[in-house]
Amino acid sequence: MLRTGSKENQGHDNNNQKVYPQPMEDKVNQNKEPTEALISKIFNNISSLKAAYIQLQDAHTPYDPDKIQAADKLVIEELMKLSELKHTYRDQKPKLAASSPQDSRLIAEIQEQQSLLKTYEVMVKKFQSQIQNREAEILQLQQQIQESQQRKLKLEKKLRQRGLLSNDTEESEENFFSIELTPNLFSSAVEVAYKSIHDFSKPLINMMKAAGWDLDAAANAVEPSVVYAKRAHKKYAFEAHICQRMFSGFQEESFSVEMGDLNISKEGYFHQFLAIRGMDPLDVLSQSPDSIFGKFCRSKYLLVIHPKMESSFFGNVDQRSFVMKGGHPRTPFYQAFLKLAKSIWLLHRLAYSFDPIAKIFQVSIASEFSEVYMKSVVQNIILHDAEERPKVGLMVMPGFMVGGITIQSQVYLSDVKCAD
Repeated sequence: MLRTGSKENQGHDNNNQKVYPQPMEDKVNQNKEPTEALISKIFNNISSLKAAYIQLQDAHTPYDPDKIQAADKLVIEELMKLSELKHTYRDQKPKLAASSPQDSRLIAEIQEQQSLLKTYEVMVKKFQSQIQNREAEILQLQQQIQESQQRKLKLEKKLRQRGLLSNDTEESEENFFSIELTPNLFSSAVEVAYKSIHDFSKPLINMMKAAGWDLDAAANAVEPSVVYAKRAHKKYAFEAHICQRMFSGFQEESFSVEMGDLNISKEGYFHQFLAIRGMDPLDVLSQSPDSIFGKFCRSKYLLVIHPKMESSFFGNVDQRSFVMKGGHPRTPFYQAFLKLAKSIWLLHRLAYSFDPIAKIFQVSIASEFSEVYMKSVVQNIILHDAEERPKVGLMVMPGFMVGGITIQSQVYLSDVKCAD
């Protein structure tokens, strides 16, 4: 039977050798050393994760797919490292138990970092979802580009067959094939033309004022029956005057200009539109002063600017004489006119590029206002009689029909009021 030793035998082994037990504090320290080293790695890893997350955020502003993919890969790598450290920590210490104030502080820091980690994981998933959506958008755009490229090659082939495009197209390809022939393109060209009429009317009116013209009498000469809501609205009479003369002959393929052989294809008209749409009109005329466009500019200038008007503006008709002889003066007034002429010319070229051709329609004075075919240039109009439809006083811009859509004409309504 075994018996416990006496007090004097305690602390000795069977060989009468003393055995000194290891203090509990030393055992705790030995267990804490690998744990603290592991926690230090976790903290370092979280710091790296923070840096990778910030890098991922920066890659989104501005949006850079390559940087986003690199940052996303780095974040995933740091998350995987952190996951491995987390499993290692659980194996060493399944339960977090505080045996001292220092341990309590350490546990609190760990829990805080774990909460922060969950937040990062949610944000990373969000960014990954955004990346997938952007990649889908990029793929769709690439498909659209490929389809446009195929259409471009077909159009280029047709133009070469008709002799409208040379083989040396590297320099002009980008400008030539940058847009497609659509009703929206025509609508945009109509807006540019209307703005050009408005822009040219400003210096014209200013020169009339400087020359001492009676603007009220001049406006009445354009259309005497119009009742204007405000005196300032008489500017629309001059815009209507410019419009009437600039669009005269628009429905004709020749546009009232001697063109010779009119055997031009739809692609040919579109080529003419694209060729000069981005050029300064004076540069175009410097290269080809006697081109069809040059003849158009000269004829319209002589039609819009009356000799008496020019004489009152400049004290002579030297500029008119120069134009009549085939020249294109570099005066500011003529250059302002050329911008107007170019916009109307391009609209005509574009109209004949469509199949069927875009049709122009004009509105007669005193016609009843139609919201389908007309748009008032003055907003917030007030009718004297709510049941009576207002009447057209001026057609400021004609309307068009192209590709099954109607582009409303711009009109000024007579004998109405408008709210301030």
